[in-house]
Amino acid sequence: MHFEAFKILMSNISSIHLPGEDSQFKMSPPFRKELVEENREKMIHAKKAGVMALFYPDRNDVTHLILILRKTYKGVHSAQVGFPGGKYEDDDPHLEYTALRETEEEVGVSADTVEVLKSMTPLYIPPSNFTVAPFIGITHQTPQFIKQDDEVEDLIEVKLSDFIDDTNTTDVAVMTSYKVEIEVPAFMLNGHVVWGATAMMLSELKDLLKKVL
Repeated sequence: MHFEAFKILMSNISSIHLPGEDSQFKMSPPFRKELVEENREKMIHAKKAGVMALFYPDRNDVTHLILILRKTYKGVHSAQVGFPGGKYEDDDPHLEYTALRETEEEVGVSADTVEVLKSMTPLYIPPSNFTVAPFIGITHQTPQFIKQDDEVEDLIEVKLSDFIDDTNTTDVAVMTSYKVEIEVPAFMLNGHVVWGATAMMLSELKDLLKKVL
C-alpha cells in the first residue's frame, strides 16, 4: 500500500476500540495464561518499557514497518526480533516519551519526526518481569536508519502487505527461556521467526489495522 493512502486510512485509528488480550492471545505461547496468573503480584511492581510500532514510506512510497533483531547476549531476549524501544528511565515523563527516545537511540529516527497515533494494550513479560507499553507511530519521510550497534544486530524492514498477509503466520518449535522446547504461533517476516511477546503485540496491531485498511 502506498504511504499516502495508508496515512489517510490511519487517521481513523484513534477512535478504534483496542482488541486487547483476546487479540494478543491469538499468538500466545501455550503456557502464557498460566504464567500471567502465577505472576499477578509481580505485575504490580514490574519494570516498565515503551516500544514503537513505526510505519514509514520507502523510497517508492510503499508502507513499511521497522523491526529490529537484537544482539546475542546473556539475557531472555537474546537474538530475538522486537520493536524498537526500551526501559523506562526515572527522568522520562511518560512511556510514550520512552518509546520515542529509545526508538531514536536504536534505529536513528528522530523523535521530532514521529507522529504517535495510538497506544496499544500493555503486555506483561514474565521472564524479564517487564510490562511493555506499545505505541503506533508514523514518520512521514523515508528514514535514514542508523542502528545502535551495541544493542541491534540488524534492522528488519517489513512491507505492510507482508505483515497483514495471513499466510505469513505459522507454528514453529522454539527453545524458551525456561530451557523447554515448545510449539508456538509465530509470524514469518523477511525470513525471521517472530514469536512470544512481540508476536502478541503484532497480533493486536494487525487486528487494529484490518479494521481501518
